[in-house]
Amino acid sequence: MNTLSKPVKASAPSKLPDSSAARSLRVLAAVAGAGHALTLAELAERLGLPKPTLHRLCGQLQEGGFLARDVDERCFVVGPALRQLAFDTLNHGAARGLRHDVLARLVQQVGETCNFTTLDGMRVLYLDRVEAHWPLRLTLEVGSHVPLHATASGKLFLALMPAAERDALIGQLVLERLTPETLTDAQALRAECVQIAAQGHADDRGEFIAGLIAVAVPVLDSQGRPRAAIAVHAPTARMSLAQAREKLPFLHAAAARMRTLL
Repeated sequence: MNTLSKPVKASAPSKLPDSSAARSLRVLAAVAGAGHALTLAELAERLGLPKPTLHRLCGQLQEGGFLARDVDERCFVVGPALRQLAFDTLNHGAARGLRHDVLARLVQQVGETCNFTTLDGMRVLYLDRVEAHWPLRLTLEVGSHVPLHATASGKLFLALMPAAERDALIGQLVLERLTPETLTDAQALRAECVQIAAQGHADDRGEFIAGLIAVAVPVLDSQGRPRAAIAVHAPTARMSLAQAREKLPFLHAAAARMRTLL
């Protein structure tokens, strides 16, 4: 699962033996921590392991679904099994309950449904969600994926990436038109990302579902890197985009509380 941060060099904990299992964990940590696809040569440089060993380990991890080939088949990316493991870890134990409480309190303050999401490859992953008690509402299950280009959280994740990484990812996205408001022009999407980065929040002007607006803010880790997002969304029949933006102080306060629960 991506963290929207600059690549980091992964290393094994000092107490781990140099076993095949430990080496596999180091490979997974390197690929997940890099935030982009890595070749065998790059993995060898980062981990100090011979290429034949890495070729064998990556093949085993790919068979298990923990790694996958990128568009460039020389490169490896996080696989579906590792994404599911990361999702299960984020939603495990007391921390999940505390994060849910933050969302529940936010819903009481803003009066509309709020969600907690993260970047998962080329899509947005719903980690948690608290529904407002209204008869007219959109229900998306925890674990659902939504597109980057047409959602407030997705555009926020794009905006907070390094420019080169963002441009490369936008170039790979299928900018499907979901509503008349959806941004389907790559240059227009890039321009909006620049604006989002400057203002610190992102809007969905009915781009994902007609008649539904949303506002999202980032959740930063202890190093100030964006790790997740909190968003409020509502039908325009109950809340305008301008009214949703008035809730930004509540969203930023909730994001600050969530920061300690990552």
